[in-house]
Amino acid sequence: MYLLRLALQSLNNRRITALLTVLVIALSVTLLLSVERVRSEARASFASTISGTDLIVGARSGSVQLLLYSVFRIGNATNNIRWDSYNNISTLPQVKWAIPISLGDSHRGFRVMGTDQSYFTHFRFGRDKPLSFAQGKPFADLYDAVIGADIARELGYQVGTELVLAHGAGAVSFVEHADKPFRVSGILAKTGTPVDRTIHVSLQGIEALHVDWQQGMPARGAGHVSAEQARELDLTPTAITAMLLGLNRRIDTFAVQRQVNQFSGEPLLAIMPGVALQELWSLLSVAEKALLLVSACVVLTGLVGMLSAILGSLNERRREMAILRSVGAKPWHIFSLLVLEAMALAAAGILLGLGLLYIGLGLARPILEQEYGLFMPFAWPSPAELKLLATILLASLLLACIPAWRAYRLALVDGLSIKT
Repeated sequence: MYLLRLALQSLNNRRITALLTVLVIALSVTLLLSVERVRSEARASFASTISGTDLIVGARSGSVQLLLYSVFRIGNATNNIRWDSYNNISTLPQVKWAIPISLGDSHRGFRVMGTDQSYFTHFRFGRDKPLSFAQGKPFADLYDAVIGADIARELGYQVGTELVLAHGAGAVSFVEHADKPFRVSGILAKTGTPVDRTIHVSLQGIEALHVDWQQGMPARGAGHVSAEQARELDLTPTAITAMLLGLNRRIDTFAVQRQVNQFSGEPLLAIMPGVALQELWSLLSVAEKALLLVSACVVLTGLVGMLSAILGSLNERRREMAILRSVGAKPWHIFSLLVLEAMALAAAGILLGLGLLYIGLGLARPILEQEYGLFMPFAWPSPAELKLLATILLASLLLACIPAWRAYRLALVDGLSIKT
């Protein structure tokens, strides 16, 4: 115990250097824990982009590609699903509900998705959270549109705003459906998922946009169908892009997946969202690990700074060590003293780093939740974070052995006769 008091008094005599060392370690610890917490929450948020959906069905391709265009609105399908195939699969006895999805159009770079009312009833995200409306209501008219929270914020749209959809998924389109404008009927609450950047319309609305199109271009003259004329037509879809399935029993997932993959009507693929999300995350984990590695290097830099400070002070402290030896201190006392100093600096840096982390969370949490959908709770350090902190303490202990061993080797005569 007396060695610890002696170590703290020694640090107090060099308080400026000690405080700077603690600050460097604290900042590096804060960065490391921030990256780890954002990384874990980003993974949880990524995995909960879609919840409660047992299977996603689309044209036969790759599982990641199907997940990307059906859930994340990235890329395009290799083929569509015939409407009769959708009806056959959605009426299977194991299927509780089915959500059709039709993609292909956009508005100022935001994807347009055709669906039906079951989407607002059954779609879940996060930890089984349902969709809710910040304003307005689901689409009821043929030309109603429900927009995500990010679209409303970035474009300044409100309920009743008129918007014109464009053909294709690019940010810029030279072919617009200007003859059939839509009206915003509702704005969804923030979800932190691709839903926030999606415009939702009815499947019949998607059909109405393309009812007079031929070979990828709108008809002219007598072949043109106006917005009001389209209301009188049969707008039953002929094809959709994908479908989300919820089953009566989770145990039936593999059986239904096999049925879909062996469907005789056309080549289809059924994937489990959780498995596909893990596969996709594994592809993105390289950047995640690289970021964590950079943070670890910053922490190591802070510990090396501590090592340099202690090593740099050894020459100045030779006489101090010699006096301690002259009053009966053993060599292992000198060794332990320097180790305790280093551990005290590291422990103080970790505690200060934790304090800075929680202060930063308090300031940044509303922004992260609002802008990126990341919920950062005020929780005790997780087991993974505790392992990182224990690793920092262990690293500081190992690094402290270098100056401690050097001090251990100092002889009494060498300390009392310092050469200038």
